[in-house]
Amino acid sequence: MRIAIASGKGGTGKTTVATNLGAVLADCAEKVTYVDCDVEAPNGHLFLRPEIKSETEVTRRIPVIDNDRCTHCGKCARFCQFGALTSLPNVTLVHPELCHSCGGCAIVCPSGAIREERVSVGTIRSGHAGGISFVSGTFTVGLANSTPVIRAAKEAAKSDADGWVLLDAPPGTSCAMMETVKGCDYVILVTEPTPFGLHDLRIAMEVCAKMKLPFGVVINRSGEGKDMIQAACVEASAPILAELPQNLDIARAYSLGILAVRALPELKRAFAQILLQIAARTRSRQAPKLFEAANTQLT
Repeated sequence: MRIAIASGKGGTGKTTVATNLGAVLADCAEKVTYVDCDVEAPNGHLFLRPEIKSETEVTRRIPVIDNDRCTHCGKCARFCQFGALTSLPNVTLVHPELCHSCGGCAIVCPSGAIREERVSVGTIRSGHAGGISFVSGTFTVGLANSTPVIRAAKEAAKSDADGWVLLDAPPGTSCAMMETVKGCDYVILVTEPTPFGLHDLRIAMEVCAKMKLPFGVVINRSGEGKDMIQAACVEASAPILAELPQNLDIARAYSLGILAVRALPELKRAFAQILLQIAARTRSRQAPKLFEAANTQLT
């Protein structure tokens, strides 16, 4: 079961939901992997505090021009749909930040003047946090395309059919978010009851609908203004999986890097219910085992 936890905007509590779901699954003796795909600003480690066992460099290919062979015919630049090459009468320029590493430019070059070179774009760190397998990607500052690092993080988190994989997505609805949710069984959209939260939730719901991904909504810091979120969910036929309270103790625990379910154990039931609803909606075979564990262990 691969579940992405996403949001239309930052600051809604996406990582709070993702890390606490992981803790609840671990408490239920479920096999669970947490993947921090917010590779530009990963912070799941602040709450799960994993012991890192390995680090792997992520690379991608970029074209390099052999000026002795290049005739500056412009075929490579015309082929590239991303503007990563510019052909001038006396020089052909490469813009690595725009390259998507498809390799097409080298294929169409008639003089064999283009070779590909691997460059580092980030790092994948893997380890364990108690009963949670932990994977986190970190994108190299200053580069433009983070999707190769997200793909590598997802690849590092491959789990067997009986496990849970929680993908903590980058905020927003850009390519990075779409790369994270692609191929997931379900998407949890975390929002807050504010006009900005409503606006960006609607965009995120539209993205999931167009990608044909089932999704539900968690309203974090629920309180005044939640009516407009509820109305938007009804309009989009999106179930509300949970309403997490506006609670000073949760905020205090967050500021100290403490999981909400550790500071307030009564919240375990709310997070377990999120998982049970998803398992039921996706007709997962994991539902009966999780239901039994939730009733016997999460007291």
